Amino acid sequence: MRLGVIADTHGLLRPQVFEVFREVDHILHGGDVGPPSILDQLAAIAPVTAVYGNTDGWDMRGRLPRVATVALDGFEIVVTHGDQLGTPTPDQLHALFPRAEIIVFGHTHRPVLTLVDVVVTVMNPGGAGPRRFGLPASVGLLELEPGIPPRGRLVPLTSFEGE
Repeated sequence: MRLGVIADTHGLLRPQVFEVFREVDHILHGGDVGPPSILDQLAAIAPVTAVYGNTDGWDMRGRLPRVATVALDGFEIVVTHGDQLGTPTPDQLHALFPRAEIIVFGHTHRPVLTLVDVVVTVMNPGGAGPRRFGLPASVGLLELEPGIPPRGRLVPLTSFEGE
């Protein structure tokens, strides 16, 4: 199973996302979505599991949970924006969600792909929407296969120099 991982779109869904996610089976959105139309556009690619973030309005908070748990291909996955921890770290997220095998978060706009406690994959795909902190916009891909640790990669959507 192939997962598209995205966060911090803030109302901007770049055309490159459609190319990167063209063969994904499921999309995980780590919050700060923007208007509901962003989720509708992503759902045209694949089923979406999403959470709201700290900048999402009441319309998204009424539609989405703060934390979502989903089991895909035998993996227990938690999706959260992470703002409940201030500036979350992979270790903090693992402590908060000790049963998760994969944790997806957003909020910091800084891409992260790491292992915690040897077996837990933690990914922040970076900010896919408007650029912040001089970082390129990015998303992530995770490949799941039962009995094998997840394989992931971060995919830049823009360069360091500009859009």
